[in-house]
Amino acid sequence: MTRAQTLLVLTLLLVLPGPALLAHDGRQQWPVPYRRFDRRPPADPYCEALYPFCPTGDRDGRIPDMRDGDVISVYRLQAPVWEFKYGDVMGKAHIMHDAIGFSSLESGANFTAEWYELFQLGNCTFPHVRPEVRAPSWCNQGAACFYQGIDDAHWAQNGTLEKIGELTGSQFNAAARWLQDDNATGIYYETWTVRSDRGANATVWFESYDCSQFVHRAYRKLTELGCKLSSRSQTNYTKIYLYSGEPTYLGNDSAIFGQPALKNVAAAIRDFYGAFRPHQSPAELAASLLRVYEKVVLEKSFYLYYNFEYWHLAMKPPYLHLSYEEMPLP
Repeated sequence: MTRAQTLLVLTLLLVLPGPALLAHDGRQQWPVPYRRFDRRPPADPYCEALYPFCPTGDRDGRIPDMRDGDVISVYRLQAPVWEFKYGDVMGKAHIMHDAIGFSSLESGANFTAEWYELFQLGNCTFPHVRPEVRAPSWCNQGAACFYQGIDDAHWAQNGTLEKIGELTGSQFNAAARWLQDDNATGIYYETWTVRSDRGANATVWFESYDCSQFVHRAYRKLTELGCKLSSRSQTNYTKIYLYSGEPTYLGNDSAIFGQPALKNVAAAIRDFYGAFRPHQSPAELAASLLRVYEKVVLEKSFYLYYNFEYWHLAMKPPYLHLSYEEMPLP
């Protein structure tokens, strides 16, 4: 799905009127814990990125060591999604991308750390339904990119570039080791946060795993290492919510697409995601948007792929909501 198609689908939805881990007592744990892995697998050769991932970063994810006595400034970075192409268009809708900047007092070197999709947002949010493959093909890996320099104009012109704290060189080196481990074990991007409703006491069924979550994981680690963080402005971040009743666990690829008894479930999942296929003509896209409306709003049905397993969501109004909300610094 192209960026334009992804944006159109999300915009229209916004205005519309082993099984999962269990808790110690055997009950389902909510939110479902994000599953981590021993190491990052190679990307599926089928997946292709319109824009290369981390083009100026180190291919092996190496981060230079700082001298223990160095002073490292920490910067909060935020800019509209696709700012490099569309300027502040996404910013007006509060669709923002987040990152962290570092600057060495001793050497004057600047660095940026950010976490985002290997194959763009559309591929992380919706799979490819291929005629020759039973299960939908997901290109949903996400990863950290660490590279030299801070693009001041990119972050400051339509977003935020603000110093929020300082580290010693030894603290930075410890944070760098954490970043590399976090990156190796948290391998896939998740767009949606799923809640029972919009109320303050709502149950969170699933948490997103995206750029803003990476930033806050990193902030928490920096705080654990002794860094004091503070901001002069409210720290808001973009979140996209789905609303549903208690989700129903369906199974993984082999269970659903390898068992004749679940052929109806398999067909329903393929049909649902087929509406989000890329490279549709204007007429096909219009028909697909109508199918999405019928499935999500009229039939109140959504299929979520989380931890490489499928869940069925019984959708509830307002179905989907984009929020630009405060997430205070640790």
